Amino acid sequence: MKQYDDIVVGSGISGMTLALLLGLNGHSVLLLEKQPRIGGSMARFRRKRIPFDTGFHFTGGFYKNGILHDMLTVLGIGDLIKPVYVSRERDNRLVFEAEQAAYDLPTGYQATIAKMKDYFPSDAKAIDRYFEMVESVCLRTVGMDLRKITLPSGFLDEDYVSLDEVLNGLTENSTLKGILAGYSMCYGVRPAEISFANHSRVSYGLYHSVARVEDGGDAFIRAFEQRAVDLDIEIMPGAYIAECADIRDRRIGRFVLNTGEELSCDHCIFTIHPHEILKTLPRAHVSKAFVDRVSDFEPSVGIFSVYGVVGSDDSSDDTEDSFGPSLLSLFPISDINRLMDPRHEGDQALLVTRNLERAGDKVHSVVNACEVSFVENLEGWKESKSGKRPADYSEYKERRVERIRERIISVYGEYRDSYQVLDAATPLTFRDYLNSPDGSAYGVKQKIGQFNLFGRLPLRNAYAAGQSSLLPGLVGAMMSSFIVGRSLVGKDSYGGFLKQRLEE
Repeated sequence: MKQYDDIVVGSGISGMTLALLLGLNGHSVLLLEKQPRIGGSMARFRRKRIPFDTGFHFTGGFYKNGILHDMLTVLGIGDLIKPVYVSRERDNRLVFEAEQAAYDLPTGYQATIAKMKDYFPSDAKAIDRYFEMVESVCLRTVGMDLRKITLPSGFLDEDYVSLDEVLNGLTENSTLKGILAGYSMCYGVRPAEISFANHSRVSYGLYHSVARVEDGGDAFIRAFEQRAVDLDIEIMPGAYIAECADIRDRRIGRFVLNTGEELSCDHCIFTIHPHEILKTLPRAHVSKAFVDRVSDFEPSVGIFSVYGVVGSDDSSDDTEDSFGPSLLSLFPISDINRLMDPRHEGDQALLVTRNLERAGDKVHSVVNACEVSFVENLEGWKESKSGKRPADYSEYKERRVERIRERIISVYGEYRDSYQVLDAATPLTFRDYLNSPDGSAYGVKQKIGQFNLFGRLPLRNAYAAGQSSLLPGLVGAMMSSFIVGRSLVGKDSYGGFLKQRLEE
């Protein structure tokens, strides 16, 4: 039976981050991945040789001393990840279709505040107060500063008040509230359900700057694989824990894999969906209260994705200047709560991203769209599997793709004759390919007062991390691994390690 210091289950961005952190601290690490390839939703796929993003589209936090900048620095992969900033105001646009109104967001925190006050001069005080509160939350959140991450963490007052309550207390302007709540689409929870603190933690870096990454999520995977070789991290694709055995004194003595191999370790960290963790842990050794708590976690929203290109399949002469990275957010109405309610009828919130992608010696102008979707929309097909779905499912996809295409063309009229849709995916597609029980885009719905699965689990050598643990998305998932790393390495040595890496 092979012995490791740490076994990390799941090779998404959280699992890769944690494996590197532990390897950098001298631990022997095994990374398990159920799929044949690592990366989870970070991994890209290709159609006609053109690369498309699966789950990672853009992020914040790249600015100097920003949380993402610092995390990449500590991991030693900062020079391997090349951000491509959305730098022009017109390239980060929010459109409220019912009002036929468009709003452009500049780069920079103070520039964003100034622009908002230009748009809504009578709400200047409310805008100042909102951004003051966002910044205050983030400055007081220990986990968002690696230089303070070893300090005791706790909840803030803003963790117990919803985004909705704060916005309603600041202004009656429904359009302004819609803009300020717009980044709800980056965590998939209604403003009435998310805490103002978590909304702030997700939005803060995006207000500073928005960036895509050259080669998308594949850049992170390649960087991890390169460092994993240096650190002798063992990676085992196509493998998962089938049984936790020999449990004594609430400690798992033996992990049996689906391959039949048996392993032991000091710590086993699950970075997979909480419902999948619950399936893995033996029920005889966890309480009913624990089972009920995890079972009650609700899914965040899902995504209906459309993948396409502008122009021929061969090449494009567009340059970074004429077809640079851009985000277009289309909101049928300004009430974000209604848009994120499964009972809402009509068009959904839609994010359209444009960017250039190289395939061999050709450069392609890629236009992708992500539309809010719900498992309730797919109830009739939930028992089906990819490649074996009924004809009415295909008809549903075709209708939805056509409507999304119409909305894209309504803004980018010049693409009417040249935009080609190469593929589309529903939450069921993501469910089947990413081992997500419900196909949600951001793991579990993180609601006010909810006790997420994070840190030590009921069994003493088992832990949880990942985007369902702390915050959703790339930054949140990585942060969860950095915080759990404190418990696995030891507070004092971990603090010295972080300090040294940040000062190198």
